[in-house]
Amino acid sequence: MDIRVLEYFLAVAREQTISGAAMSLHMTQPPLSKQLMELERELGKQLFLRGKRRITLTKEGMLLRKRAEEIVSLVEKTKAEVSAPDEGISGDLYIGGGETEGMRLIVQTAQQVQRRYPAIRFHFSSGDGYDVTDRLDQGLIDFGTLIEPFDMGKYDYLRLPSPDTWGLLMRRDHPLARLTRIRPEDLPGVPLIASRQLEGEDGLSGWLGYGYEKLRVVATGNLVNTLVLAVEEGMGCLFTLDKLVDLSGSRSLCFRPLEPRLESWMYLAWKKYQVFTRAAEVFVRELKRGLSTAST
Repeated sequence: MDIRVLEYFLAVAREQTISGAAMSLHMTQPPLSKQLMELERELGKQLFLRGKRRITLTKEGMLLRKRAEEIVSLVEKTKAEVSAPDEGISGDLYIGGGETEGMRLIVQTAQQVQRRYPAIRFHFSSGDGYDVTDRLDQGLIDFGTLIEPFDMGKYDYLRLPSPDTWGLLMRRDHPLARLTRIRPEDLPGVPLIASRQLEGEDGLSGWLGYGYEKLRVVATGNLVNTLVLAVEEGMGCLFTLDKLVDLSGSRSLCFRPLEPRLESWMYLAWKKYQVFTRAAEVFVRELKRGLSTAST
C-alpha cells in the first residue's frame, strides 16, 4: 500500500466526489478512479458507496480513513525530523495530555526551551489516558502526560511534582455538599459521573473497599468540560482531581476531597527505547532541571 494512494483516498473521503478530489490533487479523474479501484482490490473490501451526488465511506472505509490519517501524519512528522538542518537545534515536538494544572511545568519547560531555541515548535493536544497512550504507541506524539492509574510497563517516564487529590465535584445544593469529606459509605445510590479511564482501570476499588460495580455510575467520558456541564445540570457528582476544574469563579459548584485521602501522580511518558531527536533531548534535559529545582 503506497502512501501516495492513501493520500488519494483521504482526498476523496474529504471532498466526497472524485472530481473534487482530482481537482485538489491537481490530477485528472480517470487515473484517480483507477488507483481507488486498485486499492479496494488490494484490500478485498469495498471502501466507498458511490451515490449520484457524493461518495460516502463504508464501515471499512471509515476504519481505513482513521488509520490513513495516522499513517500520513506519522510520515510527515518523520520527514520533518529527518530533514531538520544540522546547524542549530530545531524541530517539532508533539505533547499530549489532560487539561490539568499539572501541565503547567510542561508548558513552562516548553517556554524555556523555546526561548533558547526559537526554531523548536511545540504542538499540544488534549485527551485522557487512553487517547494519549494510543497516540504514543503509534508514534503520533513524542511525549504524553499520564495520570495514575495506568500501565507503566511500555514507557519510560519522569514523575512530575506534587500529586493531585481525588474528590467529588458537585452542585452546592447537593446533599453531599454539607460534608467536608466524602467517604465510601456516602456513595451507594448517589448518581455519579466518572472519567472512562477511572472506570476502565477500576481505579477506586482499593479506596472503596467494595466493588466499583456497586456504584451508580450514570455517565462516563473524556471531555472534562462536558462532564462539568453534566454536574451543573444536576446529572450527578463527578469523580475528578482537585486541580482539574477551576472553581474560583463558580457559585454553583464545590469540590469535596475523598476520605481516606486518595492521590494520583502525573507522569511525562514516552515509548521505551525511543530515539530522541535533538529537540526532544533538549526538552527532557530542561524538564529534569526543572524537576530538580522543584524538589529542593
